Amino acid sequence: MKSNTGKYSLIASIVSSIVIVVVFFVLAVLKNSGRAVPLYTDVDIMAGMIFVFILSMIVSASIWPGIIEKHMK
Repeated sequence: MKSNTGKYSLIASIVSSIVIVVVFFVLAVLKNSGRAVPLYTDVDIMAGMIFVFILSMIVSASIWPGIIEKHMK
């Protein structure tokens, strides 16, 4: 039962981090497309996506195990 909890929390952390990165990407592209001179370069957006992914993985890796353990009981 414990090994499944770890697997489920890893999957939930990765999925939630990817969703947050996609939201970041969409918002950054929308912000850039509305301007005559782009505010951010493609490298800025990609670096921001990596940064957001790492931060969201740290946060979600500490949140999801508790949620999943509570629901598996």
